[in-house]
Amino acid sequence: MDVRFLGHAAFALSDGDTTVLIDPFLTGNPGAAASADEVDATTILLTHGHSDHLGDAVPIAKRTGAPVVAIVELANEIAEEGVQVFDPNLGGTVKFDWGWVKLVPAWHTSTTPGGTVSTPAGLLISFAGKIVYHLGDTALFSDLQLVARRGDPIDVALMCIGGHYTMDRWDAVTAADLVSARTVIPCHYDTFPPIETDAEAFKSDVESSTSSEVVILAPGETHTE
Repeated sequence: MDVRFLGHAAFALSDGDTTVLIDPFLTGNPGAAASADEVDATTILLTHGHSDHLGDAVPIAKRTGAPVVAIVELANEIAEEGVQVFDPNLGGTVKFDWGWVKLVPAWHTSTTPGGTVSTPAGLLISFAGKIVYHLGDTALFSDLQLVARRGDPIDVALMCIGGHYTMDRWDAVTAADLVSARTVIPCHYDTFPPIETDAEAFKSDVESSTSSEVVILAPGETHTE
């Protein structure tokens, strides 16, 4: 499985045949590794409706035919654009030929540019024989540890560290300990001045206090599991 960082909180998971695209904020993202016209998608997954996560989901879905998975209120808004959607709520799982995605809690807010209010989520993803946990935008909270205890060890955690709008890199060290992923890839930092932080310091702190390895990716770079 290849994990390609597209910038901010956007990732593409690929096994060569299938591409799972997460939070494709590309247009307007100063650190985007690709344009919305360049990325492929078999399925699009959204953590929440803020513009820096909803991003280009609708035009990419229309171009590629990929369905979008989002929490029910957000999915309902997207469906009005003529896009195929799956609309779970927290705790819900959607199954595909490539695996499954389960929505889990995240502590944040979520209002779309169109005004739809919904509950944010994290995404627990089974893909290519691996378990990937995109924490979404979240503050540190103790129930993060429950995801790690549900029976499937987490191979890769995609974790916000930028602070201001989400937990900062110090809180994210504790989150990494709670999540207990084999590999942690930081995201949601350095895109804009309020979320600039020291990813190398985060890596050092996590690796000195937990069993996780931190892999720092520049936009466009890929980590292979």
